[in-house]
Amino acid sequence: MKLVVVSAGLSVPSSTRLLGDRLAAAVGRQAPAPVDVEVVELRDLAVEIAHNFTNGFPGRQLAAAIDAVTSADGLIVVTPVFSASYSGLFKSFFDVIEQDALAGTPVLIAATGGTARHSLVLEHALRPLFAYLRAVVVPTGVYAASEDWGAEGLDGRIERAAGELAALTSGLTVGRPAKKAAEPELVPFEQQLAALRPAG
Repeated sequence: MKLVVVSAGLSVPSSTRLLGDRLAAAVGRQAPAPVDVEVVELRDLAVEIAHNFTNGFPGRQLAAAIDAVTSADGLIVVTPVFSASYSGLFKSFFDVIEQDALAGTPVLIAATGGTARHSLVLEHALRPLFAYLRAVVVPTGVYAASEDWGAEGLDGRIERAAGELAALTSGLTVGRPAKKAAEPELVPFEQQLAALRPAG
């Protein structure tokens, strides 16, 4: 299984990258098959992303990153919160990817921020973006505010979201066992024949 982490963190070290790494490790623990993880650091691609908008062609590193993302079995995407939404660098990277290239790809959305007040960024910004790209977004998104690191609750959210992504990439039903199809009701031949006879 090929898992790609897209991190839009700008600092080194980055809490955004740290969250992506922890999510990837959790997927690796829960996936039924070995997981090959590749990390795409968007800060290293900023210049090539800008040039792609002006000349229409991706540079070598950007082209490799796009190929990795579009060929992945599953994606973990993590952005810091800027102005109550995803960062411009994060959005710009997904703007240079062809619209249908992520159709059907399982995606785990995550974000980091300084305060818990921005946690709704997952629902009002990230989830609609990947729904528009026709990706399959796992039910649980993970937001980590500054106070969440080392606090109770973050580990549980990470494990739950990772389990959902592992299930989707493995073709399993997320969250509950698959329902058994109902068997058709068998009607005796005599009753079928009686139903066809005219009344009276």
